[in-house]
Amino acid sequence: MGLSASRTTVILLFFFLSHFSFTTAIRKDIGFKLIPSCKNTVQGRYLLSDNNGYVCNALSIDSKSRCCPQTGKKFSCHGCNLLSQCCNSYEYCVSCCLNPALTRKEQVLKMKIAKPATARSYESIFDYCTGRCRHSSESVVHENAYLSDLHHCFSLPSNSSGANSTLTEARLNGINVVVGRQGESCNSVCKSRGQSCVPNKIVVLNHCDIIQKYMNCKGSCLASVGADQPSEVVYDAPKYLNPGSCLYTETQSILSCDGSHQHTKRLCPCA
Repeated sequence: MGLSASRTTVILLFFFLSHFSFTTAIRKDIGFKLIPSCKNTVQGRYLLSDNNGYVCNALSIDSKSRCCPQTGKKFSCHGCNLLSQCCNSYEYCVSCCLNPALTRKEQVLKMKIAKPATARSYESIFDYCTGRCRHSSESVVHENAYLSDLHHCFSLPSNSSGANSTLTEARLNGINVVVGRQGESCNSVCKSRGQSCVPNKIVVLNHCDIIQKYMNCKGSCLASVGADQPSEVVYDAPKYLNPGSCLYTETQSILSCDGSHQHTKRLCPCA
């Protein structure tokens, strides 16, 4: 009898639940405030720059968002030379570089990093600026000294499309550009002046618009292959060598301070 009553109770409970529906009220007036987050240059001892283009004291950065207070100047170029696009501070270099008027997003994001086999593209302009503003071989002379106090540069590499002659020439600050004598190497040219050839600046000279500012180039400016380039072919050279023409190479890895040719005069970076 007790078992039958228990079964009856269960059946009635099931019947009750199956015929009544319950609705749950959801409050729509409750929300969570989204906290913006930033990427920043992280390693600065005194200053930081965030991906919004602000520079701030490292102690003033927001501990949750990692953003700088938006109280200073956005895209500040304090301590920068806008002609050479070089700055005396890493953080201000990044901030200045982030300015859309100075760095074109579509140009930067299609650039390749590293060698073709392992090349990747920059993920963002901030990614480009933080990487480009670090010291590079282009900002040093003799591999152990800076060319100037403005050694944080964000200009496009010299072999990138869009690099113009004005910016390229600005990267030759502190360098004496010398036209050598026929058959001389740049090591010999610079040594005769009591200086040394700066290998990482040969690539800066390896552009027709730069070569034509220092050499006659009355023939034309031609792509060639040789460790003696950039150079000018002397006028008494055999005709097949295009006398009077200037030469540059598209194979920049072969450029050298040691290179020479009996029928060319080299354009050399000395310091």
